[in-house]
Amino acid sequence: MAREMPPAGSTPDEHADPVATSAAGPAGPGQPPAAPAAGTMVEEARPAPKPAKRRRLLYVTLPGCWGGLIFACLSFTPSLLPRGGIIQGVVCGITAAIGYGLGVLAASIWRAFADREPRRPRRWAWRTFFISAVVLFAVAFGFGQYWQYEIRKLMGITDYNIPLVVASPFIAALVFCLFLLIGRGLRGLYRWLAHLLNRWIGRRAARGVGWVVVVGATYLVVSGLLLQGFINLMNNAYSVRDTKTAEGIHQPTTALRSGGPGSLIPWDSLGWQGRNFIGKGPTAGEIEKFTGHPAQEPIRIYAGLASASGPEAQAALAVRDLQRAGGFQRKNLVVVTTTGSGWVDPALVDSFEYLSDGDCATVAIQYSYLPSWISYLVDQSKALAAGRALFDAVYGTWAKLSADNRPRLFVAGESLGSFGGEAAFTGENDLANRTNGALFAGPPNFNTLFREFSDHRDPGSPEVQPIYQDGRIVRFANDPITAIPPAGQPWEGSRILYLMHPSDPIVWWRSEERRVGKECRSRLS
Repeated sequence: MAREMPPAGSTPDEHADPVATSAAGPAGPGQPPAAPAAGTMVEEARPAPKPAKRRRLLYVTLPGCWGGLIFACLSFTPSLLPRGGIIQGVVCGITAAIGYGLGVLAASIWRAFADREPRRPRRWAWRTFFISAVVLFAVAFGFGQYWQYEIRKLMGITDYNIPLVVASPFIAALVFCLFLLIGRGLRGLYRWLAHLLNRWIGRRAARGVGWVVVVGATYLVVSGLLLQGFINLMNNAYSVRDTKTAEGIHQPTTALRSGGPGSLIPWDSLGWQGRNFIGKGPTAGEIEKFTGHPAQEPIRIYAGLASASGPEAQAALAVRDLQRAGGFQRKNLVVVTTTGSGWVDPALVDSFEYLSDGDCATVAIQYSYLPSWISYLVDQSKALAAGRALFDAVYGTWAKLSADNRPRLFVAGESLGSFGGEAAFTGENDLANRTNGALFAGPPNFNTLFREFSDHRDPGSPEVQPIYQDGRIVRFANDPITAIPPAGQPWEGSRILYLMHPSDPIVWWRSEERRVGKECRSRLS
């Protein structure tokens, strides 16, 4: 038989039949290669190796699964506020994704020290994982529901949606897969970029530059494009809602409220929360019936975002409307910094009006369309600007009145409103000198004055119930039915009170780095 020709570009030795060569003997110098022996078959070329089988997009590794399982179980540990089924599912999914990534990272570090490639886990390893996952997740889920029940009981919350609780593991699985896909996509982008850069620079440099570029671009997209897009979307959505009026709310017929007859502020410009604030509240008759004393009709003034352009203009307009309604002739005047979308706590203002027999005025302005939890994250500066502008405008007019002919001046705010309410003051003496009292409920942990008073509390007093300067001006309360400490100490003159719920995360959450940094600075000083 004729011998097969070797592929182009190869040498004869690479494709010679070793059996035929040994039978015919080696070729002498200058002689052509010996022909294969009769009846000898030429060895066929070996088939090219098959390309490696590509992994599926949602494949998982055993170390990653163990990390995800552990972190998923930890997501059921108690929180400061009760979580519903949807929130618990989202939290569990995100936490499991973080655990999965850490498990994969830990395995890669271990392989680096062991100097070996990844190994395929044995069947018993996966079987052990699945059995452990069912048991551990069921135990964690059960304890989680018990802990959530205890928190709901502490907070006085009775709402409990069983279908959503049952659906929470499935929500967690969907969220986990979503974040896993995002992570795989970013890793693919990194590898593609590193391969592209490797054409011009070294492999290690290409990997380093690719990693930096992908991480930086991801941060810019998330913090800039996605976050800002989310804010703009929510802002547009809630600005539309701001033009509506809640059912049962009607334009006032009294000149003592914004939007009423003779008011300088149009009713349509007050916004959703502004119309709720103006359209509700006790009347003089309701106050008299409750207290048994003669009462006046309370004054309520409010300026929405559509009432004027900017916080200074809103504050100036609100003060002019307050003057028109006779607010500076009342016995008591309270400046309220709103939360988020302009909400004013009705319990705060209603109580103030009942306690003063209606001889009072309340003034507030809106600084955002967004609800409180979004404003807490992105609109903190607006709360500061609104709180400072409103109090300065009111105080500027109030200070020009004689001491015998001006109302007692108070400030108040809840949550982010307390953050804005503190903005006009530098400390306890400034609060005492320029007001007759202040009430700040649920102050965020980053409040400047709240942190100053709490961090410099008297020795021996706990952070959950601090005592500052023997309680001479500033005091703290976390239980409305017990006496405000310190017991037996007189509390004369201006009174500044902080109300803090023992399970309010807005009050108590702060980063560990900040706490450690403060302790270090305290020791160094």
